[in-house]
Amino acid sequence: MPLSTLQPSTPEAAIASVSGLSTLHVVPSVASRYGGASVAVVGMCRALPAVGVDATIASTDADGPLRLHSRVGEVEVREDVPTILFPLGWSEGFKYCRPLAAWLLDHVVDYDVIHIHAIFSHSSLAAAAACQARNVPYVVSPHGMLDPWSMRRGWLKKRLLWYAGVHRMMRHAAAIHYTTVAERCLAEGSLGLRRGVVVPLGVDGILLEDASTADSAGLDLPRPYILALARLDPKKGLDLLLQAFGSLQWEKQATPWTLVLAGDGNPAYKNRLKSLANRLGLGNRVRFTGWIEGARKRSILRAAALFALPSHQENFGISVVEAMACGVPVLVSSSVNLASEIAEAGAGWITSLEADDLAARLEEAMQLPEERERRGAAGSALVRGRFTWPTVANGLADMYNAVTRTGLVLS
Repeated sequence: MPLSTLQPSTPEAAIASVSGLSTLHVVPSVASRYGGASVAVVGMCRALPAVGVDATIASTDADGPLRLHSRVGEVEVREDVPTILFPLGWSEGFKYCRPLAAWLLDHVVDYDVIHIHAIFSHSSLAAAAACQARNVPYVVSPHGMLDPWSMRRGWLKKRLLWYAGVHRMMRHAAAIHYTTVAERCLAEGSLGLRRGVVVPLGVDGILLEDASTADSAGLDLPRPYILALARLDPKKGLDLLLQAFGSLQWEKQATPWTLVLAGDGNPAYKNRLKSLANRLGLGNRVRFTGWIEGARKRSILRAAALFALPSHQENFGISVVEAMACGVPVLVSSSVNLASEIAEAGAGWITSLEADDLAARLEEAMQLPEERERRGAAGSALVRGRFTWPTVANGLADMYNAVTRTGLVLS
């Protein structure tokens, strides 16, 4: 069966086919502040043992300006996943870590499949080189980094890394794991890649629990509010969201709304967003909460009246799925690769990145409470059917099983 046509099997079939399979997941960092791959890999590795796949994470101790506490070079359980961390050497972006590279060269042979997360990082290149040297099959998850929009950002550095090793890493991968069909089509269409497999990401089951007791976890957020839970980065379109929110005719609103920007990022960009809110005269109508996680994150999600993410590019959008899991309707740009599935399920509103369209969709959602409730329920049903970790784990198990059968390493 071609890798691209794989469909998730039942849990029983997955366990039968890959029982005892061991996987090593290599990622630049597991600190949640980075979002994306750093968050996804933990949920993924927690779910895999239930379908007969052992999963271990190898990473650096990077955590923004801090460092994750760990026993360097020793396997320890973090968030229920066996994890081994090595000290970051230099570059917050590239995350160079020589000890991790040396360990990988010695230990990739201890695993059946290596799963590499992210591509323009030292850990990814080191893992691919080790696998090629030891003839161990590996899978690569680009996590949206091969999207044409993403490739244009910092294009010179990425072009240099592409020819220095990323191109070889992708060409020799046994499979390339994409999280949406749109992500695969964009990457394959622009770069001519092959062996793509589409398996979505999942969300923690606790988000699907009854949210009737939702509160804002002591964050003192006036309701109703629109929530944008994301890394504060120009990619997320938060400046567009602020402008659209500021353009609304407030005198037509029976109830005053608040826009909540929950997340952290580059201090200079964060200050730019705050300055923009001040110039728009939004005052207390906009709240910046900083980074939130755990129970506080779940509470602020559940209490939101609407979730908004008008990103310029989003290969999946895990925070969007988390909001839908909580029964919160979403407003996303058509550049979020889940947009078509959200529209088909009737789980939210889809907008272009044109200012007038974004403002119109935002105002429509704010004025229709019964419609928000209906679309929120549709979103929750969509997540239950497609985006739970047990379902995702079945698809991943099938991919690993196909990789071990084909034995593709070099091509």
